[in-house]
Amino acid sequence: MAVQEDSSHVPAVAIETAGKPNLIEVDSLLPADSPRLAGEVEGHTRALVETDDKMPPILVHRETLRVIDGMHRLHAAKLKGQRFIEVEFFEGSEKEAFVRAVETNIKHGLPLSLDDRRAAAARIVATMPEMSDRAIAKSTGLTARTIGVIRRRTGAAPRRDEVRIGSDGRRRPVNGAEGRRLAAEAIAADPSAPLRQIAKVAGVSLGTAHAVRERLNRGEGSAERPAHGGSREPVDGASSITQGVQRRKRGNNRAGLQIVQKDPSLRLTDVGRELLRWFRVQEAVASERSRIATAIPPHLVPIVAEMALYYAETWQAFARDLQTQDRASTQRRRDSSA
Repeated sequence: MAVQEDSSHVPAVAIETAGKPNLIEVDSLLPADSPRLAGEVEGHTRALVETDDKMPPILVHRETLRVIDGMHRLHAAKLKGQRFIEVEFFEGSEKEAFVRAVETNIKHGLPLSLDDRRAAAARIVATMPEMSDRAIAKSTGLTARTIGVIRRRTGAAPRRDEVRIGSDGRRRPVNGAEGRRLAAEAIAADPSAPLRQIAKVAGVSLGTAHAVRERLNRGEGSAERPAHGGSREPVDGASSITQGVQRRKRGNNRAGLQIVQKDPSLRLTDVGRELLRWFRVQEAVASERSRIATAIPPHLVPIVAEMALYYAETWQAFARDLQTQDRASTQRRRDSSA
C-alpha cells in the first residue's frame, strides 16, 4: 500500500493504533530467515507486482524487524515503489520465529517443498530439541515418524530425565519408563485421583496413566511398556487367571443389571429409568467394544481413546460418590443402633 504524502517525519515504525494496520518502512526490514532452500521464487514476485489485489500484511519479528513470512510481498512492494508496507508483529525468540515461518509457509499459496520441510525439521530438532516429534511434525507438515528418523540421525540419545514439549504445550518425559514410574508414584500417593490429574503430575498421556493404574490394580509393575500397543499379558499362567477374574466380574455385573432392572424404585421413576439406560449402553460397550474399536479410522483413534478415558473417569467419580454415600449411610445406621 503506497503512501503518497511526504512522510519524512514519520519514524520507521508508525505508531500502532488499535483497529488500524501497522505501517513500517520497507527499507527498515531485514530479509527473512527463510526455510526455502532455493530462496525467492521470482515468478511469484512478478505475479504479485502485476496484481492490484490488496495483499495481507507480512509477518515481522518485532525484536529484530526480520521478516518471518512475506518476502515475496515485500519485494513486490519495493518494485511497485512503495515506501511503507502493512505488517503484523510476532512476539517471541528467533528460534520460535523460525518455527512460525515454517508453519505459515506450509499453509499459504506457495507452500514449502518436501525437501524444504525436511531441512526445516532438522534445524528445529537441532535448535529446539525439547519440542516433541509430534509438535515438530505439526509445524512442518511431516509425520511424527519422519521427525523421529531425523532426530535419530543427529545421534543424540535422550537423557533419562529429558522432557519434550508437545503441541499442547505440556512437558512429558522422553523416557517412557520414567513417566510410568512417576504416574505410579502419583497413584500411590492418591489412589482416588482422577486420571487427568495423574497424567498432568507425571507428564504422561491419559492412556499411559490409565495403563499404569490398570497394571497396579492387577498387582503388576508399572514401568514395563505394554507390548504391541496394548496391555502386557502376565506370564506363568497369570493370563488365564486374569481372564477368569474378568469373566466373573462381567457375570456379576450382568446379574446386578438384572436385579436393578426389576427393582420398582428404579424402573418406575424418571431418574431410575435414566440410570438403567446408562447401564444398558455400558453393557453394549462391554459386548461390542472390540468390533467397534477395529472400525474406527486410524486418524480418529487418539481422539476417541481420550474421549473414552474421560467417560471412564466420569464413571469412576460416580462410583466414588456412591461409595461415599454408602459409607455415610452405613455409619448413620450404626450410630442409630448404638
